[in-house]
Amino acid sequence: MKIYPDAKINLGLNVVRKRQDGFHDIETVFYHVPIFDTIDIEIAENADTDCELNITGIEINGKTDDNLVVKAYRLLAADFNLPKVRITLHKGIPTQAGMGGGSSDCAYTLRLLNDMFSLGISNDKLRDYASKLGSDCAFFIEDAPQYAEGRGEMLTKIDGSLAGYYLAVVKPDVAVSTAQAYANVNVGFPEHNCLDVVSCHNVADWRELLRNDFEDSIFPVLPEIKDVKEKLYEMGAIFAMMSGSGSAVFGIFETKPEGVEQSFSNYYNKVVKL
Repeated sequence: MKIYPDAKINLGLNVVRKRQDGFHDIETVFYHVPIFDTIDIEIAENADTDCELNITGIEINGKTDDNLVVKAYRLLAADFNLPKVRITLHKGIPTQAGMGGGSSDCAYTLRLLNDMFSLGISNDKLRDYASKLGSDCAFFIEDAPQYAEGRGEMLTKIDGSLAGYYLAVVKPDVAVSTAQAYANVNVGFPEHNCLDVVSCHNVADWRELLRNDFEDSIFPVLPEIKDVKEKLYEMGAIFAMMSGSGSAVFGIFETKPEGVEQSFSNYYNKVVKL
C-alpha cells in the first residue's frame, strides 16, 4: 500500500520562551503544501530485519535504523503484533529544509500502518505516538492547517486556506542544524501573534506583520538564504519567509511566477499551486 507524505511551511514562527528542560516554546502556524514523498509498505515475512527500508530520490544521510520511518514502525510494533515489512521511501521533499519531510514521513507511516493492518488507532492516539518521534510530527496526522504551541506538539486546527495562490519553494545548497538555529535566536513574544495575523489579515499584509525569529540569527551566517527571500520579493511574491529553521524559503504569489527555475537553477526549486 502507498501513501504520499506532504511537506509543510511555517506561516510565522516565534520562539517565545526557553523551558527548564532546555527546549524552547514556539508559536507558529503549520500549513500543508503539495510537495510529496512516497511511502510504499508491503509485508515481507522472509526479510532479514523487522523493518527493511529502501530509500530512493533525494539522498538522506544517516543509518537506516535512525530513520523516523523505521522508528515509527517499531513504535507501533511494541504495542501491536505487526508482521515484518519492507518499506520503500521515495524522497521528493528536500531534506534539512525546514519543511518537515522526516516528520511527515513518520506520521504518514503511522497512518498507513494503522489502515493497512486495521489497528483501529484513533487520530488522538496517533498524535500521541507521533509526538514521541518529534515535536512537529503530530501535525501530519491530519490534513489541515494548525496553530502550534509548546515544542510544536500542542495543536489547534484553524480555518484558513491559501487555495488559488501559487507557492515557490527554493532551497539553497546549505544546511542549518537545529542547534545552530537556536544558538543565537532572540526569545520573546512577538508584537503580532501569528495566529491572529493569519486569521484576520490578508496575505498581502503578512509581510509587515509576520516574523520568523530564526531569520535574524541565520541570515548573517548564511546570507544566501536571505538573498533567496529578497529575490522572491523582486519576482513579485506578496509574502516570503524562511520555513522553520531553514534552509528553504517560500514565496506566495497571486499568479504563477515566471523564471523561478532559471533564477535558481543551482538550487532545489519548485512551483506549485495551493
